[in-house]
Amino acid sequence: METAVTPPPDRRFAVSLFSRLRTSKGQANPFPIYAELRSRGGVVAAPWGGHLVTRFDLCDQVLRNRDWLEPDARWREQQGDGTRWTAPSSREMSRTLPALNPPEHTWVRRSAGMFDRTSLEEIRGTVSRITGRLMDSLADQLREGEADFNALVSEELPVATIGHWLGLPSADFPRLRELTHDQVFTQELLPSASQLALSDAATAELRTYFLELVRERRAHPGDDPVSRWITLWDDMESDRDRADEAVYFLALFVLLAALETTSTLLSTMTLLLLEHPRQWNRLTVTPDLVPAAVEESLRYDPPTHVISRVSSRDTELGGVEVRKDEMVHLMVGAANRDPAKHEDPELFNLHRKPAHLAFSGGIHYCLGAPLARLEAQTLLHHLVGRFPNLTLVRRPTWAPRVAFRRPLNLDVALI
Repeated sequence: METAVTPPPDRRFAVSLFSRLRTSKGQANPFPIYAELRSRGGVVAAPWGGHLVTRFDLCDQVLRNRDWLEPDARWREQQGDGTRWTAPSSREMSRTLPALNPPEHTWVRRSAGMFDRTSLEEIRGTVSRITGRLMDSLADQLREGEADFNALVSEELPVATIGHWLGLPSADFPRLRELTHDQVFTQELLPSASQLALSDAATAELRTYFLELVRERRAHPGDDPVSRWITLWDDMESDRDRADEAVYFLALFVLLAALETTSTLLSTMTLLLLEHPRQWNRLTVTPDLVPAAVEESLRYDPPTHVISRVSSRDTELGGVEVRKDEMVHLMVGAANRDPAKHEDPELFNLHRKPAHLAFSGGIHYCLGAPLARLEAQTLLHHLVGRFPNLTLVRRPTWAPRVAFRRPLNLDVALI
């Protein structure tokens, strides 16, 4: 039996919705707006063309089906000059692993070769040591009164972890963190011209930084991922400049993937638990629930709320016609609270069976997911052990974003 195909709903509703999402109130709590969007159907017309997908099953279907592609360099070039897709930062991102499609994606992903069980065990001690040091700094600050958990801990743990793994000088960490915050705008859903300008400048500086790193490691190889990638790509690519470019794009991808979303996860997880004192208290007496708390945080408010894909052919999705090369935006922040998937989805519940799309899915499932989980679980074990009386002082403010969540502060104190 053929599925009935219906025309997309009126786009004016989506225009109004996104206008509200881009306000400070919408950025602080987008979920009521998502619920309105979900009520209009699983697939809703996007204001700028394409479609917004809110049902969990449909988002999961797209992520796992190879007929749905990343908006790669070819697709971006087709959008024409003067669009956000052909901005310098967007062109650069189109050559990183998350924007590649098979077969190129397959061998680049294989070449990355990171964060398997063995490498995670090697890095576990480093994460624990860094976390312990950050807890000492937090304790010192809390003795004086309030502390910004976001600045002291969430922003520091990811960059120290990935910086140590890549063998980067710790003096470079603050600047790399700032550049990452600016660069991510090119991956936003609707970046403004000024945001794209920030992203273009940050991307250019990151390119200079990592190409210099590759040249330095080629001259003085060590026991680090960049040196290993150089050896590997020299065997795969006869042109040395192209090999160095490939290593640069791997290093850039690793930094961007490891910093922004993990930092947001650490802050959001802590915020959610402090906003739900019963769950926090339960963790302090039952630390075995720490992995469940991380997974429920990822479901309830994931670091990335939107994942975009492009159709490789004319098809239909949820009864709506989608043309070849048309984009769909998977509203995973909405899908993770789909009542058809989760009972009482608005309830933050540590005993829920894990099921979320925070790390994407299919062949593009996040390579850094194991490391993000390791950092979040390690941090939470330290927190509930050392600061059982931690409390939230005030609600945070949020960065002006829709797709990539980021609290700008998280002020805490001890009761």
